[in-house]
Amino acid sequence: MMRFYSTSAKPSHSDHYSRLVSLIESCKSMQQIKQTHSQLVTTALISHPVSANKLLKLAACASLSYAHKLFDQIPQPDLFIYNTMIKAHSLLPHSCHNSFGVFRSLTRDSDLFPNRYSFVFAFSACGNGLSMQEGQQVRVHAVKVGLENNVFVLNALISMYGKWGLVEEGWKVFQWAVDRDLYSWNTMIAAFVGSGDMSRAKELFDGMQEKDVVSWSTIIAGYVQVGCFVEALDFFNEMLQIGPRPNEYTLVSAFAACSNLVALDQGKWIHAYIGRGEIKMNERLLASIIDMYAKCGEIESASRIFFNYKVKQKVWPWNAMIGGFAMHGKPNEAINVFEQMKVKKVSPNKVTFIALLNACSHGYMVEEGKLYFRLMVSDYAITPEIEHYGCMVDLLSRSGFLKKAEDMISSMPMAPDVAIWGALLNACRIYKDIERGYRIGRIIKDMDPNHIGCHVLLSNIYSTSGRWNEARMLREKKELSNERKKIPGCSSIELKGTFHQFLVGDRSHPESREIYSFLDEMTIKLKSAGYVPEFGELLRDIDDEEDKETALSVHSEKLAIAFGLMNTAYGTPIRIVKNLRVCGDCHQATKFISKVYDRVIIVRDRTRYHHFKDGICSCKDYW
Repeated sequence: MMRFYSTSAKPSHSDHYSRLVSLIESCKSMQQIKQTHSQLVTTALISHPVSANKLLKLAACASLSYAHKLFDQIPQPDLFIYNTMIKAHSLLPHSCHNSFGVFRSLTRDSDLFPNRYSFVFAFSACGNGLSMQEGQQVRVHAVKVGLENNVFVLNALISMYGKWGLVEEGWKVFQWAVDRDLYSWNTMIAAFVGSGDMSRAKELFDGMQEKDVVSWSTIIAGYVQVGCFVEALDFFNEMLQIGPRPNEYTLVSAFAACSNLVALDQGKWIHAYIGRGEIKMNERLLASIIDMYAKCGEIESASRIFFNYKVKQKVWPWNAMIGGFAMHGKPNEAINVFEQMKVKKVSPNKVTFIALLNACSHGYMVEEGKLYFRLMVSDYAITPEIEHYGCMVDLLSRSGFLKKAEDMISSMPMAPDVAIWGALLNACRIYKDIERGYRIGRIIKDMDPNHIGCHVLLSNIYSTSGRWNEARMLREKKELSNERKKIPGCSSIELKGTFHQFLVGDRSHPESREIYSFLDEMTIKLKSAGYVPEFGELLRDIDDEEDKETALSVHSEKLAIAFGLMNTAYGTPIRIVKNLRVCGDCHQATKFISKVYDRVIIVRDRTRYHHFKDGICSCKDYW
């Protein structure tokens, strides 16, 4: 049991006191902390505020429960010690109630008055895991002690409301604030960003007289968060011209924007910027670089950077590399990285297994996927979440085990969502299991009557089986409801820093006349090489063969590829991004294009990467 002497005890010798304080600061393990604690007790120095607080802060980093026991044994903790414990508990969501408990003890059980730091830490605890009731109680105490207008307290209050999603409450505090500093503006912008309200975030950002790296990083991250990647890069480039020097957090967001846009040139420039010594590399940034190269189609570059970086103690770079290999249809490489991860004793997390199971799914590796799904629980005590079950259902469905996939859905400990049923419905389309597809389609429609993807997949199932009447009736029913519109197929290509987007049958591009003329010539060459359109991909019963060919020829990725062939030099790889899964006909046509035009064509669709070369795709026609 811990024992403490009276608070009136004083260190007998200043040299001895200094030595023990130095000893506290040199502790590297819990055992050393306990040994030092014993010496402080036996010398009565534990009652000295400075030494007690130093030991408390150190113990809180090693074992919060031990630190709290130590705190409970201090007869009369000073305000500094109270604040240390309030802060330590506030940082962990599962311990925020203890933070509030210590704050309440400060206000009720001591003769001390909380200061601004007490409220900052208490509001942080409330925002990290407590309810509005506790937050309002802390706010009332701030009013009682006259700190309601303190800028530090106000900033913490705005942050708390932002974390709760009560942005309007935070906005009221911000507007009413008598005094505001740069942190106030940044905190309010972060609250708008957190709620996805980029319009108000930008308005506030534009109104700032002074902006620091946090201001810029927050607005850039916000645009990435809502999927406005072009706007994110625009702000990043503006920051380079007129703003402060970006830090690693800014660059992580910039890399994310490049990844989603497949803006390889911009991503390479940012990588070179880091290489000039402007930014210190860390493992979070390393993961972003690997992810950028992988998502921009440069999996070899991603792999080289990963393996050249010798010390990788965090899980992020490993997850990025496993995910990159999975995306590019390289399951064996993904598994090898995971095995190396085990050798290096880097603990995987739930994201690791999502990437690993995805790799197995794209590689027809059913038994391996089952093994890792079991190991996740047995060896790493990671409880499978709905994303992991979704990967397994996708793996079984893609591999043709439709009944096993349906059985797994039935055995899930949580309710399956539309995405999981959709994976099975898509497999029913691929394997032409019409009756199961119809039954699964009814389940999805019961969950979400207006789900567009369900209608499209069912129409596709009926169309590919020649059941045009059912397909037409389903389509007409969808069009009559007209509550939601199908997301149109959109493909984009970057040329010289400019992004060109194409929709199906798009004629809005300035070079449309030339593109369609090139497309006609390309179709003739492809047919001469043996290409035959796959009419089964059509959702409508079109009688005229020429009309069928026309409907297929104007798919968005074909327009983007034609534009790329027209505007790039021979031998230049063409990189296309599509927002939907590439259809069978476009996949077949692109294989022929890569051979006829002797080009490497890299297409990233919604599910994976396809590398087309010499008439062959890296997915081996399995996607």
